[in-house]
Amino acid sequence: MADFIQVRGFEEAIRPPVRSKRARITDHGTVSSLSCADMAPRARLDRIARRVPEVMVKITGRTKDGGHLAAHLAYISRNSVLPLEGPDGERLETRDAVKALATDWMAEVEADPRRRKDASVSLSIVLSMPPGTDPFRMHDASRAFAARTFGETHTYVFAFHIDERHPHVHLTVRTLGHDGRKLNPRKADLEQWRQTFAAVLRDRGVEAEATPRRARGVVRKAEIGAVRRMRERFEKGQVAPSKADIAAVRAALDQARRQPWIAPTRERQVAVRKYFVAQAVALSRSPDAEDQRLAKILETFVKTMPPVETRREALAKAIEGRAVKATIRDREPTRRR
Repeated sequence: MADFIQVRGFEEAIRPPVRSKRARITDHGTVSSLSCADMAPRARLDRIARRVPEVMVKITGRTKDGGHLAAHLAYISRNSVLPLEGPDGERLETRDAVKALATDWMAEVEADPRRRKDASVSLSIVLSMPPGTDPFRMHDASRAFAARTFGETHTYVFAFHIDERHPHVHLTVRTLGHDGRKLNPRKADLEQWRQTFAAVLRDRGVEAEATPRRARGVVRKAEIGAVRRMRERFEKGQVAPSKADIAAVRAALDQARRQPWIAPTRERQVAVRKYFVAQAVALSRSPDAEDQRLAKILETFVKTMPPVETRREALAKAIEGRAVKATIRDREPTRRR
């Protein structure tokens, strides 16, 4: 196979927008300590180009007192319909057992002389994969993720849910560690957790990746509800954009384009796409069939990457498009006369 990977270029293309040195969690359980062979640049590039499913690891909240913790544990266990699993295969299957766990955690937390009154008791984390993921393997991968990430430092329990479209795990970790240190994750920790979760899934035969949006050509962040509703009204034709609407959107668009982060985002996307194109060209020149296969996949991947367009720009285009259609429709009766 062709020696095509420029490691520094690859690392820059997939680098998340956080600094790993800011991570506060121990290195135990991270990808580096797992020594996964499939973390090699070529293997990751192949998965990115084939758009394998992306894992989701999200902090959803914190509990503040014993009542809040007990209610949260009851919620994720569906009032003990689902078992709560802990380290070493421990299973809590009754309401009394779940209540006792909450009581025990609170007793240990309140015994800490350094605890502030407003300090959290536990951290709530959700692990999720797209529909169709094998539930048995995901369950086992979640168990391995929890053990490798928190097994030596913090107490935890988790519940596996398959009653919704996306199979997911609710993982609750006590913030007070075995050594008295508090769990206070940063963005870099979340990135490490995503990489670890993807790795343990792959270890169990589930294709998974954990790349930043930028590596997939995505520059838009999650859409605000009010903006989404306005866009849907215009797209469905429920509201005809007026001249005032169009003027307001264009003004907002001009302002957005002057934001300091727009130009670096575009430059970064140009660099990422150039890197993928360069690798596709290098691979296409190799006599190896696997190299040529990957070259074609990369070529298709780059061609189908989304346009470098902010959400405001997309909304402005949608509204202007609606305005043009409305103008043409209004003129048609006059033309027919």
